[in-house]
Amino acid sequence: MSDKRKDNKGRVLKTGESQRKDLIYQYRYTDIRGKRQTIYAADLKELREKEKEIQRQTYDGIDYAAGKITVIQLLEKYISMKQGVRYHTKASYIVVMNLIEKEDFGYMKIHNVKMSDAKLWFMKLHNDGRGYSTVANVRSVIKPAFQMAYNEEVIRRNPFDFRLTNVVPNDSQKRVALTAEQQKIWMDFIRNDRTFSKYYDEFVVLLGTGMRVGEFCGLTKSDLDFENRKIRVDHQLVRKNNGEYFIEKTKTACGSHFIPMTTDVYHSLQKIIARSKRLKTEIVIDGYSGFILINRDNKPKAITNIGNAVRNSLIKYRKENPDNPLPHITPHVLRHTFCTNMANAGMDIKTLQYLMGHSDVSVTLNIYTHASYELTAKQMAKIVYFKEFDLQKKQRKSG
Repeated sequence: MSDKRKDNKGRVLKTGESQRKDLIYQYRYTDIRGKRQTIYAADLKELREKEKEIQRQTYDGIDYAAGKITVIQLLEKYISMKQGVRYHTKASYIVVMNLIEKEDFGYMKIHNVKMSDAKLWFMKLHNDGRGYSTVANVRSVIKPAFQMAYNEEVIRRNPFDFRLTNVVPNDSQKRVALTAEQQKIWMDFIRNDRTFSKYYDEFVVLLGTGMRVGEFCGLTKSDLDFENRKIRVDHQLVRKNNGEYFIEKTKTACGSHFIPMTTDVYHSLQKIIARSKRLKTEIVIDGYSGFILINRDNKPKAITNIGNAVRNSLIKYRKENPDNPLPHITPHVLRHTFCTNMANAGMDIKTLQYLMGHSDVSVTLNIYTHASYELTAKQMAKIVYFKEFDLQKKQRKSG
């Protein structure tokens, strides 16, 4: 029996390991495609760390190709390849992973998952008290992960390729634009309330511009052109759970645009700046400074600050006005209301798409489903009138 191979220090080397004459260590192995590969290291400890990683990747690759990894491992693989995603998307991934790690379903091997398993699991999540929006969020991550496995011929079919509403009832609260009367009732309440009147001008701007709340929080003095009465929107402010701030570009490439200031918005922005605190030290976030919305901690306001103000003011209104209820209101409902107002006023679809910063006109078109009956009837009457007018004109000419 031959002696085992050793290095210059007398240490026994494993199969595939060797030490060259220049004392560099190397390890030769066959990858999952059957090709011979070699890695190098200055010392044996470093080499063996590299070996462990190669072995892990090799086994993972073999198990993945055979569909023997778990649902959790598939999601980890899928998420690891999603580079350059936004902060809120990353946060959504974490929420989904935390949920699935607590579920027995997460430990099933992907080649064993059938469509009936996927449907029953979604039904279980809903029966456990998870709302439709939560289940839909889980599906938005897990379905493309299984699609990746299907595209790579790891599984024969995507078990999540079905209509969610056929399995879980859509009980989520629908976003409804405020009517003109509801807008007046709520804004009058805000203006006259001792606690929430300080937010009145902020709500005027949101309702009068349709900005995303993150874009509003990111506004700086240099974004406001009072002379020409326009607002530049090309970024948004984000605050992480740990309190760290950073700047993100607008949600879509089309999100970078200008919004005209109405008279109300113009005056409210002036008041916001006049009331804003003069800080001893200028706050600079990713090169941006001069934020117009400052909280009581002398830091820029974040999305949650605005959201809490809207929610708490609505709670107080409902408590004081039980006989005159208002629908659910959030900062995004104000954006939705602005878009609907513009649609009802007859703004053409491409102009409204620009104003809202939508990348796809279909998103803007969906808002038109809330256009009023009165507007519909008015536009139909206008179309019919001109058709009849043209017909009568042709008849007179022919006569």
